[in-house]
Amino acid sequence: MGIVFLIVGIIFYSLSYAVFLIPHNIVPGGISGLAIILHILFHTPVGIVVIVLNIPLFILAIRILGFSFGPKSLIAIIVTNLLIDFLTYSVKISSPTDNVILATIYGGVMLGIGLGLIFRSGANTGGSDIIGQMLNRFTDFSVGMWILIVDTFIITVAGFATNSIELALLGYLALFLSTRIIDLILEGIDYARAVFVVSDNAEKIVEGVYQKIGRGVTILDGFSPYTKTKRPVIMCVITKRETENFKRLVKDIDTDAFVILTDVFEVLGHGFRPRV
Repeated sequence: MGIVFLIVGIIFYSLSYAVFLIPHNIVPGGISGLAIILHILFHTPVGIVVIVLNIPLFILAIRILGFSFGPKSLIAIIVTNLLIDFLTYSVKISSPTDNVILATIYGGVMLGIGLGLIFRSGANTGGSDIIGQMLNRFTDFSVGMWILIVDTFIITVAGFATNSIELALLGYLALFLSTRIIDLILEGIDYARAVFVVSDNAEKIVEGVYQKIGRGVTILDGFSPYTKTKRPVIMCVITKRETENFKRLVKDIDTDAFVILTDVFEVLGHGFRPRV
């Protein structure tokens, strides 16, 4: 399945640049964004420039992190960028829209789909991903935070280099859309919630959950250091659609109940589908 994700991801990634981002000079961050800036200023081929810029990054990353990226990442970097240049300069594929806003939206979404599938295959596309992992070794910032900082910096540079605030704003929009789609592909849509309830009417709430919502309940042993008393904690997993009914049920039984709701990444068990 990983190879399928990689192939489809490469196609979406390459098309996002060749069809939407490059023709409209949209810079979505990353080393590819830096290559687009050079393309705008000097008409250099985007794909080849990305490959060239990634060479010193890979060498530096190997020295600092070890060769942890694997052959899939090398394949992804080389194939995606050669395909971008092939579609742009050989096939000369044209953009289906002259509207730069539409190009930003569709380019950002397609880029997110491509990157998300490439990441799910176990590969990455180099660039700011590598920079983020290296800088994470020497600071308290997370890899994701560094990637965001690097991408934001490159988009800002694009605005100054082209003397266009609008270009930077479009880049920020493309970056936002692509990162949201990546999260959606890697983590999926939040489809379940875990609920914890502390109440003096625990038995009535449990009975109501069984009868009106039809979900199983687990009672945990809780202890209040403040009152020095033991109190049962109701734990239940529900779907997002059941959230309002659950809150209303608890409120009708005990207006003073303490309720915690939190999103759940995945639920394995009766009544819930596994995440793909």
